[in-house]
Amino acid sequence: MRFKPSMYLLLIFLLALSGGCSQKESPPPTAEKKAAAQPSPSGKTDTAPAKPAYGDAMVEGSIGDATNLIPFLSSDSSSHGIAGLVYNGLIKYDKDLNMIGDLAESWDVSPDGLTITFHLRKNVKWQDGKPFTAEDVMATYRVIIDPKTPTPYAGDFQQVKTAEILDPYTFRVTYGQPFAPGLNSWGAAILPAHVISGTDITKSPLIRQPMGTGPYRLKEWITGQKIVLTSNHDYFEGRPYIDQYVYRIIPDMATMFLELKSGGVDQMGLTPLQYERQTNTPLFQDNYRKYRYLSFSYTYLGFNLLDPRFQDKRVRQAIAHAIDKQELIDGVLLGLGKEATGPFKPGTWVYNPNVKKYPYDPEKAKQLLAEAGWKQTNAEGVLVKDGVPFEFTIITNQGNALREKTGVIIQPS
Repeated sequence: MRFKPSMYLLLIFLLALSGGCSQKESPPPTAEKKAAAQPSPSGKTDTAPAKPAYGDAMVEGSIGDATNLIPFLSSDSSSHGIAGLVYNGLIKYDKDLNMIGDLAESWDVSPDGLTITFHLRKNVKWQDGKPFTAEDVMATYRVIIDPKTPTPYAGDFQQVKTAEILDPYTFRVTYGQPFAPGLNSWGAAILPAHVISGTDITKSPLIRQPMGTGPYRLKEWITGQKIVLTSNHDYFEGRPYIDQYVYRIIPDMATMFLELKSGGVDQMGLTPLQYERQTNTPLFQDNYRKYRYLSFSYTYLGFNLLDPRFQDKRVRQAIAHAIDKQELIDGVLLGLGKEATGPFKPGTWVYNPNVKKYPYDPEKAKQLLAEAGWKQTNAEGVLVKDGVPFEFTIITNQGNALREKTGVIIQPS
């Protein structure tokens, strides 16, 4: 079998431990800041709890720029990160993964599980001052299910049989059959009806100039350089304490790390190498806080099921057995990771420890491939079937060094 460095195939799920640095005692402040933290006379940051105060700015380094700030039209994490500070859904998750109200104060689910009635918050305003109502929820729903809308998120909403506005603050949906992700899907961002109704969503000004109900509003977006958000003083959950949130676009992690050390950014995600070997100096211990936690992100190999080879379950299972996940964790993440068996991390109520696992077992992989008809080898030692060698290419996004290294390691010699 040979892998070339047609698709980012399935099942190495790796949950990476996130590393982050933020300043305890800031180097010289950036021009974005309105105020700088002051060290104590001893030169150390005072650890006594302080009363929250409004003001200042948080500058975060981002390796990628946003592309489209309408969440259901975008697929990159930068766009979703920015949009998540501007928009709200009807529901959201708390820190323990329990669903709680966001734009909806509460909801009722019918005994048969088919109907959800949302009771919306009153006195919520869009950032142009217009009131939020059930009309906005209906307009967003209609745009998402519109066949002309190029979104991968339509499937969940297409399960809705009927959607109704019962009054300005009550919205009801009924499903044709029980649909487990139904409630969760309404965590999607709600857009303003008075902006999107009767327009081509792919040409909407919201792509570059979002207007939501959330805690922050867009102030400035210089493509490839920075995105600046300012706090929404009329936010329904209260004015945010941090007045500005600045995303600086720095597409190189080494450069971003230098910016962190010089005070150009306040926080960033660290590479395993930076976390383990480049931040254990007295300078960092005295001036920065470094965190490590099991994140909700994972790296996986996804199969192109339009390829006939990967339509055979045994081939997919064979590749899962052929990849040494621990080798990837140790070699790429320097041990800062954990093998995943699904999208949820251990310790959360949705995690299932009993799902079927695919341990590293090269002999099992060969057996499964043989059962799928990949028995013979050519002169180069590559498996063949009907004269076609078993070769495929792994594709990943440019600039992601961890994924590039993963692709190299899983490529058989």
